[in-house]
Amino acid sequence: MAEDLNIQKGTKQEQYESLIPQIQGLLMGETNLIANLANISAALKEQFNWWWVGFYWIHEDELVLGPFQGPVACTRIKKGRGVCGGAWEKGETLIVEDVEKFPGHIACSSASKSEIVVPVYFGEKMVGVLDVDSEHLSHYDDTDKRYLEKIVALIPNS
Repeated sequence: MAEDLNIQKGTKQEQYESLIPQIQGLLMGETNLIANLANISAALKEQFNWWWVGFYWIHEDELVLGPFQGPVACTRIKKGRGVCGGAWEKGETLIVEDVEKFPGHIACSSASKSEIVVPVYFGEKMVGVLDVDSEHLSHYDDTDKRYLEKIVALIPNS
């Protein structure tokens, strides 16, 4: 696949429905995890123009910053800390409408107002999280949850 995206306008669902096959094309035949995470981050950032999109990968007892798009970010996060650490601890997607109201929120950027964090599993083993931040309150919903969970499930376990 050419490394250009066809940016879809329309409803959030229509945008995801257009983006998923393009992400599948980017991942097809590529076995390098870093390359795949980088392209997923870039594709989501380009399609939705979110404030920050990226991955944290579990390394021993911390989440460690992986490929991302956006301003510089926190490098390491402990289990249970912030939204990313909370999603890791619970093993489930967390949607936060207002990060200022989330107990223990880690403020990597004061511009971030809402967040969704989606666990990444290889089989039964959680290996990391997809973290997405917006500069708008209440930006993420169940549509984002459903489609972002589909997108992280596409990541090849290599």
